[in-house]
Amino acid sequence: MTDGGPGGFDLGRLLAERGAERYELHARHLNHQLPRMLHTIGFDKVYERAEGAYFWDAEGNDYLDMLAGFGVMGIGRHHPVVRKALHDVLDARLADLTRFDCQPLPGLLAEKLLTHSPHLDRVFFGNSGTEAVETALKFARYATGKPRVLYCDHAFHGLTTGSLSVNGESGFRDGFAPLLPDTAVPLGDLDALRRELKRGDVAALVVEPIQGKGVHPAPPGYLREAQELLHRHKALLIADEVQTGLGRTGDFYAYQHEEGVEPDLVCVAKALSGGYVPVGATLGKDWIFRKVYSSMDRVLVHSASFGSNAQAMAAGLAVLTVMEDEEIVANARRTGDLLRERLAALVDRYELLHEVRGRGLMIGIEFGRPSSLKLRSRWTMLQAARKGLFAQMVVVPLLQKHRILTQVSGDHLEVIKLIPPLIIGDEEVDRFVAAFTSVMEDAHSGGGLMWDFGRTLVKQAVANR
Repeated sequence: MTDGGPGGFDLGRLLAERGAERYELHARHLNHQLPRMLHTIGFDKVYERAEGAYFWDAEGNDYLDMLAGFGVMGIGRHHPVVRKALHDVLDARLADLTRFDCQPLPGLLAEKLLTHSPHLDRVFFGNSGTEAVETALKFARYATGKPRVLYCDHAFHGLTTGSLSVNGESGFRDGFAPLLPDTAVPLGDLDALRRELKRGDVAALVVEPIQGKGVHPAPPGYLREAQELLHRHKALLIADEVQTGLGRTGDFYAYQHEEGVEPDLVCVAKALSGGYVPVGATLGKDWIFRKVYSSMDRVLVHSASFGSNAQAMAAGLAVLTVMEDEEIVANARRTGDLLRERLAALVDRYELLHEVRGRGLMIGIEFGRPSSLKLRSRWTMLQAARKGLFAQMVVVPLLQKHRILTQVSGDHLEVIKLIPPLIIGDEEVDRFVAAFTSVMEDAHSGGGLMWDFGRTLVKQAVANR
């Protein structure tokens, strides 16, 4: 053992000596396109620390986080309750991951998680959202004895091969075929669902109650009617709540917005981690688990090497406790309604602003073709180069001028998605609305940082063709 002194591992010293090389190290050893992209859009910042809903740079400037690590930081960064839980579990030196015992923390987390889904009975713990979806796909196929899973156009369910098979974005799928035998149906189209179910080979429909790409909620009544259709054909409803779950939309799960919806399998991850230890969970009905794990011979038929590890379980238990004690779900509903209403009030003022939609603190801001000739010609120029450039033009001054981190909701979309930490309040709403209004004023005046950056993006888009 070492004490971290001379010759030992010293994390602080390593970061002090090599931290400035961060972008160079990524370019040399990791995904080389990431630093290139960050340099291009002006996102190559150096953040020194973070807490709650904010980052700080070396000069002490604060940045409001409206992205939350794509939803991972549901209760904010470095929450003291989660930090203490992780310190406690490390100090306890538990006999973790023996693989041949039953530790208490997984059972306790499953019990607490299931209280929010009283119609579900059991939980499988993995390490990510895509693993949670993979588990649901496997369980649905085995439990029903059918091979095909339906998904919705424009869906995002993960990037491993199984979850990629139910990914509605061709840009992620291209070049990775052959995938599993699955079929896309339009979100909200019950007739298309009915046609596919009549073929008799459908195991399940996997659906995001609110699609992350573009922030499109399922139409009212769709989930309930889809569930009835699926059950009539002995197929299952899988709710992907990886991003929408754990309070994001103003209820614990987004499917709970619609009365009578009780999915057979529910996938969660992201915010359950507290932003520290990756964790994914697949919740399901007892009969499904009993069918998959039908005998002692099948006890390890589906497992994960790091699933149910003590650190992840402790973080999850701490997160759920914080959500209850601090009334996180109610805050997401109240603050989300306030933010969405104030942004929606701007639609009639700015012709480039097309729609504001979403639920809770999952909000989509969509831009569209303006009516005035001057703005329309600039819009057309951007669209000809690459769809989605205008939304990126809005994102950049929000960061550069107003120190607010946001991002577009998907490639080739003129939509910004707001998924901030669920702990934000009136102060953060005021700051974002003021900054966004300022950016819209600049956009409609036709000058400033936005259009200068737009010309840079057009050149880059043309060069990449």
